[in-house]
Amino acid sequence: MTLGWLAIVRLGLVQMALGAIVVLTTSTLNRLMVVELALPAVLPGMLVGLHYGIQITRPNWGFLSDKGGNRTRWILRGMVILGAGGVLAALGVVEMATSYAVGLAMSVLAYALIGLGAGAAGTSVLALLATATAPHRRAAAATITWLMMIFGIAMTAGVVGQLLDPYTPAVLIEVVTGVALAALAITVLATWRIERGVEAAPEPDPVPFREGLAEVWAEPKARLFTIFVFLSMTAYFMQELILEPYAGLVFGFTPGESTTLSGIQNGGVFLGMLTVGIAATALRFGCLRNWVIGGCLGSAASLCVIAILGGYALPQTLLPAVFALGFFNGAFAVAAIGSMMALAGEGREKREGTRMGLWGAAQAIAAGFGGLTGAAAADVMRTMTTDAPAFGAVFVFEAGLFLCAAFMALRIMEGSPSQAELITGE
Repeated sequence: MTLGWLAIVRLGLVQMALGAIVVLTTSTLNRLMVVELALPAVLPGMLVGLHYGIQITRPNWGFLSDKGGNRTRWILRGMVILGAGGVLAALGVVEMATSYAVGLAMSVLAYALIGLGAGAAGTSVLALLATATAPHRRAAAATITWLMMIFGIAMTAGVVGQLLDPYTPAVLIEVVTGVALAALAITVLATWRIERGVEAAPEPDPVPFREGLAEVWAEPKARLFTIFVFLSMTAYFMQELILEPYAGLVFGFTPGESTTLSGIQNGGVFLGMLTVGIAATALRFGCLRNWVIGGCLGSAASLCVIAILGGYALPQTLLPAVFALGFFNGAFAVAAIGSMMALAGEGREKREGTRMGLWGAAQAIAAGFGGLTGAAAADVMRTMTTDAPAFGAVFVFEAGLFLCAAFMALRIMEGSPSQAELITGE
């Protein structure tokens, strides 16, 4: 027996809860450190980079869930760790105002917990989808769950943005704790007996983790897709840590307004994913390769517009440009996700979790590398020029990376049939 549509939506609720916690640490807390505490952008960049770097353990989590026969327990354990890390991260930011060293130590531990929790829960959810979803439903299941995660991120950013104004440290801790507890409660309810009725997978070959990972890496499709994910996601995440500080420093946004801006961006991501999901699946309009390329080109154009707007500093002009960036980011991402779910079930059997972990690790490393690079570049440029052109230069460089990603997608499609399948999912 495989997962039905209701069970798929329930797993989407888990992704929604996961995104709700993570968005607070990568957007709201990032902005508070840079603007309210006047710390260099590279500091939150390094912390978020740590959170992503820890997720190099994702293949190990996937391998463990492949062997255990019960992925739900890994989902629950991961969410507990993630929630604890989110609350500790908020406490760390508050502590930095009075004792920088203590606050920094708390933050390092918190972001490490966030990385472990997101890796364990996120990998296990996707592995469960890959193993227990009927092949013809895998792409749709990936789209549904990812859209729900983006919805959770956008909704949380919007609501938290309203609750944080006027900002006080006590309000910050109350809001983050409330989000973490709500996310954990949703996860418990969403996963309750969800694997009951799903045919248990037989135990995989009792091989060590490194040997199992090597088997997956030896598969040409898995290896090529890993490289593509890393390169494209570096471009995708490069603006993540500097967009809200840019809005605060150049456009004068308050903490609540800049958090709401993140919600607007993720709302665009949600709409972009929904558009591609309906067009490519229901209407059969355009292949996934074209959506990947179109999303990359649109993201590049949006970033150039955002960079230009800094010279005018008109707040109302930034909102539509950020929404457009989110839309094209979503269009690009959902096409790659469709390919990921299709490929997870191919190759050696009983390695679905390991494959999802490998690709998740590539995405996480790229996200950390891209975010840290963007933050560090912004700091360097701000020593050479004023805020608007400094941030603008980073956005233009990121646009160039998106153009390179689009060219790579085109070249892969022009290659061998197996490479073409990589992008189209056919």
